[in-house]
Amino acid sequence: MIDLSIIIPAYNEEKRITDTLVSMSNYLLRQEYHYEILVVDDGSSDKTVRVVQALQLTVPNIRILALERNQGKGAAVRKGMLEAKGSIRLFSDADGATPIEELEKVIHPICSGEVDIAIGSRYLENSDVQKKQPRYRVIWSRLVNKMVQRFLLPGIVDPHCGFKAFTATSAEALFQRSSINEWSFDLEILAMAKKMGFDIKEIPVKWIHDERSKGRISQLPTEIKNVYRIKKRLSKCYQQ
Repeated sequence: MIDLSIIIPAYNEEKRITDTLVSMSNYLLRQEYHYEILVVDDGSSDKTVRVVQALQLTVPNIRILALERNQGKGAAVRKGMLEAKGSIRLFSDADGATPIEELEKVIHPICSGEVDIAIGSRYLENSDVQKKQPRYRVIWSRLVNKMVQRFLLPGIVDPHCGFKAFTATSAEALFQRSSINEWSFDLEILAMAKKMGFDIKEIPVKWIHDERSKGRISQLPTEIKNVYRIKKRLSKCYQQ
């Protein structure tokens, strides 16, 4: 049985996926648990799939799943979570902004049975942000987070960090029910988790901004729309 599955959503990542996968593999090979790395290609138009296929010849335990067309990060993570075999399932962004060495501290509360879901956070007291985002992105992120905390996820200070771990049970229950394919997918997942009674813990992690990040301020209107869409849907689905 595979103990750990790492899901990496990828869209046009031919230039940085190799470094991320090699770094992950080098670290995981030194650990004592079984693992798999699932790269879920989200309909890339570049050579991402071919790059990963070439790596499979020399880097062990990598699987690649390919969506036929570009659907969004949420769709890619959903595919990986539901195809994964691990008893713990973590998704990590392709840029490796949170280094794989942070894995142990994030999955520890799951392994100990303390929680069902553990999420990396850039905004806790002991978080280690080694390279900050541009100021406009910091302002955008904080504004969105304040809105999210007020209307959807009170108490969770960084719902967007791309380093989140789930038990197999929570992953299957949540991602089978999720519907959002855009960047807001993790807001939906965490909001459903709270409604369904899964225990969540934020863990301070190291984080290094990548200048090639694909987050754009133009996504803000969709983020806001999705917050209200999620709240409305959950109110209907989980009425007392």
